[in-house]
Amino acid sequence: MSRTIQVDTKTFVRFWLVIFALAVVWFLIVQAHEALIIIGISIFLAVAIKPLANKIDQIDKRKKRPGLTAAVSVFGVVLIIGTIIAAVGPVVINETSHFVSQVPEQVQNSVGGWDKINEIGSFFGVTDAKTQIVAMVKNTTSSILGSFPQTLMTSVSTISGILTGTILVIVLTILFLTQGPGVVDSVMKRIYSKNSKRGEVAKELVEKVTGVISKYVTGQVLVAVLDGVVAGLAVLALSLIFGFSSGLAIPMAMIAMTLYLIPMFGPVISCALITLLILFSSPWAALCYLVFYVVYSQIENNVISPKIQGNSLNLPSLVILVSVVIGMYAFGLIGAIISIPIAGCIKVFIDEYPKIKAAREE
Repeated sequence: MSRTIQVDTKTFVRFWLVIFALAVVWFLIVQAHEALIIIGISIFLAVAIKPLANKIDQIDKRKKRPGLTAAVSVFGVVLIIGTIIAAVGPVVINETSHFVSQVPEQVQNSVGGWDKINEIGSFFGVTDAKTQIVAMVKNTTSSILGSFPQTLMTSVSTISGILTGTILVIVLTILFLTQGPGVVDSVMKRIYSKNSKRGEVAKELVEKVTGVISKYVTGQVLVAVLDGVVAGLAVLALSLIFGFSSGLAIPMAMIAMTLYLIPMFGPVISCALITLLILFSSPWAALCYLVFYVVYSQIENNVISPKIQGNSLNLPSLVILVSVVIGMYAFGLIGAIISIPIAGCIKVFIDEYPKIKAAREE
């Protein structure tokens, strides 16, 4: 049984205008997604750094300097990150190059030199394995050198893009720290009247969302610092026992501290990377560190982290894992880092929905 639905011209035009408007909005979002990501990161950092800025602002209570405080806070964080990169990068490169330089000697000592390699090759039906290995290395080197100019141009373009994005994030973060609260208050006053129940609920909602982000970041940073200190002390103790360079302790501590900021997967990556770097110097030391860190991570996850971070988010493990996976595949490393506090903010909206609904009905 078919029915005929009559729609007036006004409704028909409105329907297609809404569809057109949604298509235009989606097109603009796709075109400006990189800018939106930069703005989102800046807002997240501004909310996360706000407690630090408040602490710095309390040093001199006689006069408030929001601009100076914001700049000091942001550049302090940038300085810490730059120091970590400067300390960790050379160590990783040196240890890797040292290991690679020792590979030929270790192969000859363990296998028995090129004659033995040729014998092994003949056993598997490969004649003159030495010549074929050398030819393969030469071809690979020539291929790398041939593509070097193109790779260099791509690297320069990528680095310039990263620098531009970093500068924009720094400037926007400072502006959000100094002018963000005023802009939010101004918008609230324009949308809601001073005595409006909706305005009170909206203000309370904003405060809870910013509180969730700042508490999570503060707790995560504290546990990350503790994790780095423990990892550094462990590497230092192992260096004294097994006789490798104790200079690895501080870079390894920074690696552990930095990677811990990545939820769930960060500590695992940190343990694997540090174990691998120690393995270049001492296999037994690497095994000891692996066993130690596995035991310590259990204590940290079940005792230390809950004590420091508390249950501020109160999210099930399934929700946390799903959030991290979605954030990682959608926005890479940055998405993995901010996924859990975003999930916490969504939980705040769900918990406060009855209040929002009641305020809308008044």
